[in-house]
Amino acid sequence: MGSDIIVLVSILLLLACSAFFSGSETALTGASRARIHTLEQQGDARARLVAALWAERERVISALLFGNNVANITASTLSASLFIAWFGPTGIVYATVAMTILVVLFSEVMPKTYAIHHADTMVLWIARPLRWLVAGLAPLTQAVDLLVKGSLKLFGVSFTKTEAEQEERAEEELRGAIDLHARPEEPAERAMLRSILDLAEVEVSEIMTHRRDVTAIDADLPPAEILRQVLDSPFTRVPLWRGNPDNIVGVLHAKRLLRALQVASDAQKGGQPAAAIDVLSVAQSPWFIPDTTDLLQQLQAFRERHEHFALVVDEYGVFLGIVTLEDILEEIVGDIADEHDEKIEGVKQEPDGSFIVDGRVTLRDLNRQFEWRLPDDEASTIAGLVLYEARTIPDVGQVFAFHGFRFEILGRQRHQITKVKVTPLGEAPAAEAPPATPEPPAA
Repeated sequence: MGSDIIVLVSILLLLACSAFFSGSETALTGASRARIHTLEQQGDARARLVAALWAERERVISALLFGNNVANITASTLSASLFIAWFGPTGIVYATVAMTILVVLFSEVMPKTYAIHHADTMVLWIARPLRWLVAGLAPLTQAVDLLVKGSLKLFGVSFTKTEAEQEERAEEELRGAIDLHARPEEPAERAMLRSILDLAEVEVSEIMTHRRDVTAIDADLPPAEILRQVLDSPFTRVPLWRGNPDNIVGVLHAKRLLRALQVASDAQKGGQPAAAIDVLSVAQSPWFIPDTTDLLQQLQAFRERHEHFALVVDEYGVFLGIVTLEDILEEIVGDIADEHDEKIEGVKQEPDGSFIVDGRVTLRDLNRQFEWRLPDDEASTIAGLVLYEARTIPDVGQVFAFHGFRFEILGRQRHQITKVKVTPLGEAPAAEAPPATPEPPAA
């Protein structure tokens, strides 16, 4: 009778060990890495142990699985011998039923359920004993690890990841965390976080102000006329060109021009002070950047040079447009309007759920504002997307369907699409969108 009690106590202890191993595995995989990292930065010793366990995750999992299986198998063997002694050969059936219920309920479901709901707390409590377990089973787990990897390599399974693959996975996890944890009622916050991650993937050519919309002044004009144009302009920085608009020779800041005018006025004490200003000596040297520069690089360059304004050129040195620090900030926080901005209504929602969109509106702005997923890899504006997908210059009234939207051409000026009616057709993944399918022009 005394030996039976010892066996029963041993079985219960083994089931408790099995519960510990099962719960530890769930807690270790379900704990928040961000929270543990924060605690580690604050000096929490247990958080440092958890981070160390994550660093050798394969050995930890091997130790937990080994311990769990040994505990379950040993408990089952002891229970079988005990039930056979009590009930004879049929005791094996009773032992199987009893151990199945006990293992599933108390060694698997219960500890795992607790660990799922208290992963962050539990992982801190189990970190130290788990560290001892991993250290004690190190020779065995290393042997198992070598055997498993060797077997899988026979089937062509690789265990090494390049630095680029690791960075890509980390970014995907971060994007997933943003989508999961950002509050649905605050889409602006989610959009800003996504935009920060996109800075290194967006080129300045996608957000720049195109040259046709840039206010530039002929440097050979009389200083008084240049002063008038600068004062009439809503911009504080204006490019100066000489000979032809592609030949940018300087960038004139309105504040510096007015300061020079004040100096000239004080020196002359009357007369025409504007005529005495050497505009090019007041202007700053132009800063040219390639159109392939990504926004993260350009943002860092703006900070290092303490400048807010750059001129964008292509690979042939042709002037394409301008990009400012405000343009990059607007990519993160959305449009920043001040008293000098000229507001342009680029999007108008119709009662039927469609949108009348100016052809110059960028795809990034549409995706950010309406949570769409229009691809912006090959085009930066809605007009550019239609041209790319249609593979032709469409006529007014022509309709296309792609990427889960219906696009009707409402306006065209020469070869440029000026207005498009966009109607969402339903959920359709952008990456797998079918090719553009033109429909007959509307009557």
